[in-house]
Amino acid sequence: MTYYSSLRSANVARQIEWDEGNQLSLSYRGNELAGEVGEACNVIKKLDREQMGIKGSRDTVEHLAQELADVVICADLIASAAGINLEHAIRDKFNATSEKHGFKTRLVSLALASQDQP
Repeated sequence: MTYYSSLRSANVARQIEWDEGNQLSLSYRGNELAGEVGEACNVIKKLDREQMGIKGSRDTVEHLAQELADVVICADLIASAAGINLEHAIRDKFNATSEKHGFKTRLVSLALASQDQP
């Protein structure tokens, strides 16, 4: 089982508990994602402000990690609701961008990569 399939399984199971009536729409989930991205951006702003020595509130990289995790979780919930295999979508988009710009770096399937691990 790959990381993304583990995330998907846990996300689906928790959402059954959270939204028992399965009422959350794609637009709700999109707004949720936008909010999480906004929270991550706010942390980044505070980290930059500190690095530049500008007065204002501060934040931590650990908090940024939590907010970025929320972004990934929300993105997976949207993909799940729309029937998208996010692992494949990420691989395909990454590789298409590499090809478009003539880069050699490609992303292989996590399932294939994990088979190579001892």
